[in-house]
Amino acid sequence: MNKNYGFKIFPIIILLAILSSCKKDFVELVPPTSLTPVQALATEADLRVALFGAYAGLRNVDLYGRSLPIIGDIMADNAYQSTLNTNRYTFFNDYSDTKGVTATDGNVSGIWTAGYNVILRANNIINSTIPGNANVNQYKGEAYALRALCYFNLVRVFSKPYADDPNALGVPLITVYNPDLKPARSKVSEVYSLIISDLNSAYSLMTTFTNSSMLSKYAAKALQAKVYLNMGDKANAKTAALDVINNSGFNPLTAAVHGSYWASSTIRTDKLETLFEVSSDAVSNLSFDALSYLYSQAGNYGDILCSSDLYALYDAVDVRKSLYPTGIRAGLNSVFVNKYPVISGDLSDTKVLRLSEVYLIAAEASLPANEADARTYLNFITSRRGVAPVLSTGTQLFEDIITERRKELAFEGDRFFDMQRLKRDIVRSTNYPATSRTVPYTVFRRIQPIPQTEVDANPSIKPQQNTGY
Repeated sequence: MNKNYGFKIFPIIILLAILSSCKKDFVELVPPTSLTPVQALATEADLRVALFGAYAGLRNVDLYGRSLPIIGDIMADNAYQSTLNTNRYTFFNDYSDTKGVTATDGNVSGIWTAGYNVILRANNIINSTIPGNANVNQYKGEAYALRALCYFNLVRVFSKPYADDPNALGVPLITVYNPDLKPARSKVSEVYSLIISDLNSAYSLMTTFTNSSMLSKYAAKALQAKVYLNMGDKANAKTAALDVINNSGFNPLTAAVHGSYWASSTIRTDKLETLFEVSSDAVSNLSFDALSYLYSQAGNYGDILCSSDLYALYDAVDVRKSLYPTGIRAGLNSVFVNKYPVISGDLSDTKVLRLSEVYLIAAEASLPANEADARTYLNFITSRRGVAPVLSTGTQLFEDIITERRKELAFEGDRFFDMQRLKRDIVRSTNYPATSRTVPYTVFRRIQPIPQTEVDANPSIKPQQNTGY
């Protein structure tokens, strides 16, 4: 028995001796899957690769890959779900108590998770200790703009509008890598302050325009104009918008090229109209899950249609009307959406910031102080769509600008957020379910729930769920 015991203990003694003789730096090596951001981003080339990864995150199906632009129209009065559908976005189409979105909804969770994933990637670039030069500054500038864009989306989806209550609960602010952090929700005003600060940093750091799929100095300024408009800060919104209009070198979309512009799926280097878009090329795309498949009748789905009252707003001579052909779906007269027509190879990209919107921001921000400027910027767009100029004044002029935003930016995800910032009831056509044709501003489902997975995992946010969920 003693002999057997000795044979068993001897290998253990040898193993301990071997381990104790190992160099300290050998046993303390960090596994490759546990690299810190500083270790992972050690060179300028590393930063560039990380930046591409941050851009790729925007293509997530619940960000600009599909959900954000669809929700921005289907929760308003522009887009609706066909009776012949694949059950995508049904709950966003219907606000009723029995069919509305819940805290366990996959798309809501996806917006939250994908948004914070891009923020994480942007933070690592922003906080990199690599010495600055023109390239490093450009990369960091783009990362600041990406972080601002994601926080802007998150705070609009999950919080009350700034114009309603700047002190309301916003979303958690995370600006450094810390896997143990469990932050509470910051105020809406605090989130907007970070967004504005990030866009100022982006504007000052960036010097290069590469193409429409990458953020540039004036794309950041255009986003800032939009953010200021959402804050109700018209003076700063107009200043930012005019900087883009006067100094960016971008050229506006005209009637002559309107059709070819939307038919093309190629990223642009010519500074025509597109300040920023999320690219879906022939290699990097969502295939059948892409935005174009939800709209195009030539694809597998074609679930989402143009509402009849939006279609009625377009004059017969308006070049935009050609993007919305009519036909029959599920035995019903329907208006289809051809803004994203390419469903194979290099798929249609998702427009995020366009020069035409910047003109409309300048128009709205000119009121009420300067109606002449408002009409000038508004009619800059109408004259390039083949329709008569707007001659109205006062309250009607403001309404005409909001209507022009609806027509110009349809199916780009803006309409619902315009209704939110203006605190307006949503009045929908008979295309929508009878129970959700009038959606007052006070309906709690107009603000999305904090995902249940986040509530369960984060004790700081658990008592901060949005009302009604």
